[in-house]
Amino acid sequence: MIVINLDVMMAKRKMSLNELSERVGITIANLSILKTGKAKAVRLTTLDAICHALDCQPGDILEYRNED
Repeated sequence: MIVINLDVMMAKRKMSLNELSERVGITIANLSILKTGKAKAVRLTTLDAICHALDCQPGDILEYRNED
């Protein structure tokens, strides 16, 4: 299972959903879907923009958890 830790990184950077949306250039609704883990996919260009805005690595946002 892939877990999205976007909310954790946003909290560490003290960045709101609105601010991240403006910096990344995607809607608040789409960011919210990603943040809540309801997204089925994420484009690499979007992940790149999020990492740039939050000054982090993809591994800081995406985490694999074994369901066993």
